[in-house]
Amino acid sequence: MASRMKLPAIVATIIGAGLVLLSWSQTWFTLVIETGAGASTADPIEVAGSVASPALAALGLAGLALVAALAIAGPGIRVVLGVLEVLLGGCILLAAGISLGDPVAAVSAAVTDATGVSGSGPTAELVASVTATLWPVLAIAGGALVVVAGVVVLVTGTRWPASSRRYSGARLAEDVAGATTVAERPASDRAIDDWDGLSRGDDPTDDQHDDESHREPNR
Repeated sequence: MASRMKLPAIVATIIGAGLVLLSWSQTWFTLVIETGAGASTADPIEVAGSVASPALAALGLAGLALVAALAIAGPGIRVVLGVLEVLLGGCILLAAGISLGDPVAAVSAAVTDATGVSGSGPTAELVASVTATLWPVLAIAGGALVVVAGVVVLVTGTRWPASSRRYSGARLAEDVAGATTVAERPASDRAIDDWDGLSRGDDPTDDQHDDESHREPNR
């Protein structure tokens, strides 16, 4: 059973990381600024995940990079990658959870862009209301999926079937070795044998000197 968990773990990682990246690019909050605060517009302002939680982009891309590593890694490396994946999923949960837990702080950059006021305290005073969308929740779901996939890698990764690429190098080495045994020896090696034959008194013009040059002299 554990040997069959490679594909589900990799697919879960892809879905989780992809969900994080998709959520990061969508609208997380709808912001309304206090009237008379000097905003460039009185209309609600949409705040994307790239503003509310900018770290999610790097975390999502790191999850996709783990997928490529898991596909070709050996049993020992899979354990390390499993630990990293659990930590990565935890970071995603933390980044998305902080933004969802404190939306006023998450939209402070958007308030600064709209009013020119900076600082967490002053920008918080200018926020009339903040409404969250479903996308932060989906980002948290993606992070949880990455954590679960990392746990699966830790528990079952050492029993996954080996990648077929691991054996390609061995086959290539065997093919090269076989070709070497049937290939003719280089001319330089034959020249050295002829020279050694001359030192032993053999005639290199003899038709049989090739066989005799490879035979050890009787003692």
